[in-house]
Amino acid sequence: MWPFIVFFVVYMFTQSQCNLLDLLEERSYLLERELAMMVGSEIKLSDSELKANEIIMKLKNDEIEHGFIYPNQFNLSKHFFEYKDEIKKTKLFQIIQSMPKGAVLHAHDTGLLSPDYVLALTYRKNLWFCWKKGEPNIDFYFSKTTPINPCVTGWELMEEARNASGDIAKFDADLRKHFTIVIDNPNKVYTDVNAVWQKFQQCFINTGNLFDYKPVYEQYYYDTLLEFRKDQVMYLELRSTLSNLYDLDGNVYDAVETAATYKRVTEKFMKDYPDFFGMKLIYAPLKLVDKATVQEYVRILLQVKKLMPEFLVGFDLVGQEDVGVPLREFIDELAEVRENVDLYLHAGETNWYGTTSDENLFDAIALDAKRIGHAFALIKHPLLMEEVKKRQIGLEVNVVSNSVLKLVEDPRNHPLATFLSQNMPVLISSDDPGIWEALPMSHDFYVTFVAVASRHADLKLLKQLALNSLYYSSYPEKHKLVHAFEIRWTKFIDAIVKDKW
Repeated sequence: MWPFIVFFVVYMFTQSQCNLLDLLEERSYLLERELAMMVGSEIKLSDSELKANEIIMKLKNDEIEHGFIYPNQFNLSKHFFEYKDEIKKTKLFQIIQSMPKGAVLHAHDTGLLSPDYVLALTYRKNLWFCWKKGEPNIDFYFSKTTPINPCVTGWELMEEARNASGDIAKFDADLRKHFTIVIDNPNKVYTDVNAVWQKFQQCFINTGNLFDYKPVYEQYYYDTLLEFRKDQVMYLELRSTLSNLYDLDGNVYDAVETAATYKRVTEKFMKDYPDFFGMKLIYAPLKLVDKATVQEYVRILLQVKKLMPEFLVGFDLVGQEDVGVPLREFIDELAEVRENVDLYLHAGETNWYGTTSDENLFDAIALDAKRIGHAFALIKHPLLMEEVKKRQIGLEVNVVSNSVLKLVEDPRNHPLATFLSQNMPVLISSDDPGIWEALPMSHDFYVTFVAVASRHADLKLLKQLALNSLYYSSYPEKHKLVHAFEIRWTKFIDAIVKDKW
């Protein structure tokens, strides 16, 4: 009897162990299959990249592990304004800052440099300003004499007002607030999407005539390229409204001349910095307009395209999507545009489901858009996700923008996590980083890597995201971009391995 009992116990223990091993083996198999689906999974790391990956992943895992144990201390679960400067001190951020990031394919012309830079522009000669009565907003204008533009409160010369203020530091601090949406208590003040968008759009309105002064416009754009290059960006596709410019002599320059200004400054910058691959222009005027206005947009587009066929590469319509006119209202005009340039359309920048906002995604795909801006609501449309993947439509995802503009409070919940897990054609961009005081690309890459992507996502993800920005660009000789990127990437990896941070 005893031998049987012993045999039975041993048998049951062995079976239990076998079942446990089978379960663990199946778990590992499922996990490996899922990781093999992620963005970057097809990249094979070299020996040097593997060493660099160990360093990067140690830093990443330390941050995540600390946040996992102490959730209230995880920076990236807070509002961006609370941690944007704090994370710059970390070694991982500094490594990502030095990483070659490929291209920026979603950025708006006058929202790219910091409020400190904009404030410095107000020290230029011949600048006048006007407080808008009953509103905490401001207007600017460059003129040799008092501007003739209407101003209820009266135009003041900036230099005189600043010197007469009695406290220049306070005067500048108050002025700076008109160039940023960053505040101390964002969750209390920006109670919903409309509230933060109102402040966001007002920043553009406040600086409109400041930037439209032709010498400022040229300098601002040149310095934008300088800042993007400094943040390891190789190439830019810029969305611009092509606003009319002016000078001190009373000359006004139309949209065509504004496009030509971009082209001239780009050529000068590339001459000064031959390692930069330039900029292509996406004409992106406002969408809260009528059909007649869009038809005028098309006229301007065709005129610029005829004069600068290699420089103007695309068209878009921009503005807050929930209050804008649906794309379907302009189907005829957009179909005409499509015959001449590629469409890179904002669509699905919304939390709503089954509304005109998220259903702009259907129009963008039907119109054969080459890339979709934001595509935040795409996660709710499984059929469209399949179409995006099948048609290889680039998704221009702007994580920090979506956070500060109230689409998602915690980036860990951003739909990009799903896009990354399913190897969607994703690229990372930054939208309007200057207005929320972010670096041109480093903040968006860092937040994506640490907060959005899987803890298992490593150097392969970072490399693939940078490469995707090159693959989905309109640059005519992508192989040259990729070759230059690989050289920079190798130097980046060597620096990590040699621990230059």
